[in-house]
Amino acid sequence: MSNTGTNDSVTWTSDEMMTVAAARELTNGSVCFVGIGLPSTAANLARATHAPDVVLIYESGCIGAKPEKLPASIGDGVLSESADAVVAVPEIFTYWLQAGRIDVGFLGAAQVDRFGNINTTVVGEYASPKVRLPGAGGAPEIATSCSKVIITLRHSPRSMVEKLDFITSVGHGDGPDARKSLGLRGAGPQAIITDLGILRCDQTTSEFVLTNVHLGVDVADVVAATGWPLRQAKEVEVTPPPTDEELATLRSFEKA
Repeated sequence: MSNTGTNDSVTWTSDEMMTVAAARELTNGSVCFVGIGLPSTAANLARATHAPDVVLIYESGCIGAKPEKLPASIGDGVLSESADAVVAVPEIFTYWLQAGRIDVGFLGAAQVDRFGNINTTVVGEYASPKVRLPGAGGAPEIATSCSKVIITLRHSPRSMVEKLDFITSVGHGDGPDARKSLGLRGAGPQAIITDLGILRCDQTTSEFVLTNVHLGVDVADVVAATGWPLRQAKEVEVTPPPTDEELATLRSFEKA
């Protein structure tokens, strides 16, 4: 397993591969609720390459944001300056998110389990945690109300865990029909994109299954880095490597 990948003409890091793979999940014209960090990078990469008409919505009230540089936070001025409209935060949640007008929710995570439940609150016991994480923000509403959710995080036994220390945002609960029993809108998490590969939700069991490994990564590497017995697709594919355009665009964000 390597932190870099290469083909005949291009060299990239594992984080760049993860970001590119996540960006490819967005289709042109879709409405996407974006989290800060890697989700924002991936969403803006999609907008700058194959999905120029994707509509990016941020929790701060920015609709149709087109930042020339990546925002440092949801309150970064580059979002409001480049947005088609800026509305009140309650309107973003009630009119757009909770009313079912968002196609894709893009979320990061500190921990995720086999059913796509997310922890961004604490590591360890809640009353006396080992690590206090940033918390929920709008993620619980995004996870419950979007038509589908994509999760991005770095792959390790500490992040891909058998049991979450705290459930911040519900994915598929404890398995099939959990979302329905809770009255949650949308299909929930459908893909987990990591620096090692791609896991997709089994529509029968609601468990995440390894479908892709990134170039240079072995299936055994992914299994060893997962905290639960990881199921695999019958044929695990190799993720197409980043193109020159994708890498050049992604790296231009760092220079902006």
